[in-house]
Amino acid sequence: MPDLLLELFSEEIPARMQQKAAEDLARMMNERLLAAGFMPEGVKAFAGPRRLALIATGLPARQPDRQEEKKGPRVGAPEKAIEGFLKSAGLSSLDECAIESDKKGDYYVARIHEKGRDTAAIIAEATQAVIRDFPWPKSMRWGDGELRWVRPLQSILCCFADEIVDFDIGGVPAGDATHGHRRFSSAPIHARNFDKYVMALTGAKVMLDGAARSQMIDADAKTLCQAQGLELVADKGLLAEVAGLAEWPVVMMGAFDAKFLALPDEVLTASMRGHQKYFSVKDPKTGRLANKFIFVANIDAPANAPKDWGKSMRARYERVLTARLSDAWYLYRKDLQTPLDARVAELDRVTFFEGLRSIGDKAKRVAALAKEIAPSVGADPALAERAALLAKADLVTGMVYEFPELQGLMGRYYALAQGEDAAVADAIRDHYLPKGAGDDVPTAPVSVAVALADRIDTLNAFWRIGKKPTGSGDPFALRRAALGIIRIIIDNRIRQKLADYFDNWDYNQVGASIEERIETLRQDQFDLREFFTDRMAVFFRDRGFSYDSVRAAFPHPSDPFDGDLYRVFLKLEALDAFLKTDDGANLAAGFKRAANILKAEEKKGALPDAAAVKPALLQQPQEKALHAALTKASSDAANAAAAENFAEAMSALASLRGPIDAFFDEVTVNADDAPLRANRLALLQRFIAATAGVADLSKLEG
Repeated sequence: MPDLLLELFSEEIPARMQQKAAEDLARMMNERLLAAGFMPEGVKAFAGPRRLALIATGLPARQPDRQEEKKGPRVGAPEKAIEGFLKSAGLSSLDECAIESDKKGDYYVARIHEKGRDTAAIIAEATQAVIRDFPWPKSMRWGDGELRWVRPLQSILCCFADEIVDFDIGGVPAGDATHGHRRFSSAPIHARNFDKYVMALTGAKVMLDGAARSQMIDADAKTLCQAQGLELVADKGLLAEVAGLAEWPVVMMGAFDAKFLALPDEVLTASMRGHQKYFSVKDPKTGRLANKFIFVANIDAPANAPKDWGKSMRARYERVLTARLSDAWYLYRKDLQTPLDARVAELDRVTFFEGLRSIGDKAKRVAALAKEIAPSVGADPALAERAALLAKADLVTGMVYEFPELQGLMGRYYALAQGEDAAVADAIRDHYLPKGAGDDVPTAPVSVAVALADRIDTLNAFWRIGKKPTGSGDPFALRRAALGIIRIIIDNRIRQKLADYFDNWDYNQVGASIEERIETLRQDQFDLREFFTDRMAVFFRDRGFSYDSVRAAFPHPSDPFDGDLYRVFLKLEALDAFLKTDDGANLAAGFKRAANILKAEEKKGALPDAAAVKPALLQQPQEKALHAALTKASSDAANAAAAENFAEAMSALASLRGPIDAFFDEVTVNADDAPLRANRLALLQRFIAATAGVADLSKLEG
């Protein structure tokens, strides 16, 4: 069957947009082909520095004829209903309709026969629609036209069944011509099918497949490194970027002066990666970077190139990097001349946020809070306070100004060079962790104290000025801050109530001018706690726990600050596993049945207390057995829960499954005798109370 070949050729497409653009092109074209009644065997798109291309295989020469029956209104229906039906069916009068009958009477039926169109005509319409509607993150207009594209669109190659698909959009006509490498191919190249297209591009020094470019760069770079006993520093993001910058990648190795190895590895990498798109190279003997680098050129040696062509090109790359590293060397040595604690005063001139004064004020608040938190996480209070005070100081250094991604890292290097305690230096680096879901959390006690204090201060501060996350946005990453707190507490098994971190913190030291504009934490406390409840639910569900289990495990679902988070986590693990067993499911069903009975009785009057059960009024064997089981299970579950052996507590509750089932099967709760009915309701109250000591089963929806 015929194939479709499409290429949209433009000026340089930003590398960060290429992969998504290829996916969008394949998706949008496939949707339009399917909507036209086609079932292509495959649709695949490619992206490169100057082109998006697509191949769709297995398309018929013509669209299949379409036969459709459309049921209309009843005979005698209002005129407007009939007019709407005829319009939707594409008919002009009822004479073109048939009449059929069912149990309710006669109704009109439109039998629509639509002849299939040439596939090429449908492709022309689909391609124009795709181009007009393409979802570039940023696009532009050029010249006098209204067409928008990521960069000026220069040509369109569109062929089906080895024939040009004729159309024009924005003054750019479709044809069978494209262009090769900017340097090596000046004349247009022509192709009308995919095989010839790929062959022509390859001959014109263009690798169409981005994945193939990435694989080749990676393989060639590793080969060059291995030849010298070195290792390539893996960098998937940079690999994807350089593969999107070079149509004909040529991988080479360069070198720089060994004196620059005195710089931290992260500085070397930032200089090479951020400015020059070079890969770092590691020496396995030292574990540090070597004075080598890998670069990817978008040019190959011309046929008439001199023998030293590669050497001279390498020298140009090395010369540029040397200038960058010299700048970094100057900034690093200059930064070291000023102690970090002297830079804290400079933070007073950097605004944290309007209404929250400076980063210097934040540093002082975080230092006080870290000192308070330190004992609960096993950290030295003095070291925690010192680390928190210095944690943001590197933000005003020349190196971090040049390379913002090095914040924290440079602070650690400067702290160590200036004689600070290693725990303080590590906390300066690690207090930003975790930055994302895949990051490790800090584990050193001082780092943990500072990381918690920094996030708690941020939440308190923004909550007090009303800058809370909304359903449509979270510009200050407060959700991420809350999840960071939760992860740090859970992963480090910290035994402390969130209320102790938030409720005991006072902002009075910030100053009266702020105090006049900021509501106290307690005024907004319920909202903040509700926010944390939601974040904890998200965190636990992301770890695989069911929604029901999460709700049931919270001791106070709207007030988790009062609970020990790690204890909640332990309970949740046991509860989630228990509810997946038959015993758990049946016990939950029994709880729901008991709760429904009590809820109905509560409408008639006050319910008896769980402690009001009178053994003398227990008549049937099933209620006596339930009473005995509750006495033992309540005690066993409470003792196990107190010892945080929640699996054993669940096992104790599981012993109630048989007695509660038998009770409901054989015992009439709403007996005519009032004292007997009250006693049986009290027994159910005791059953509810027994489970409540471990989990709130009323939150289970199933």
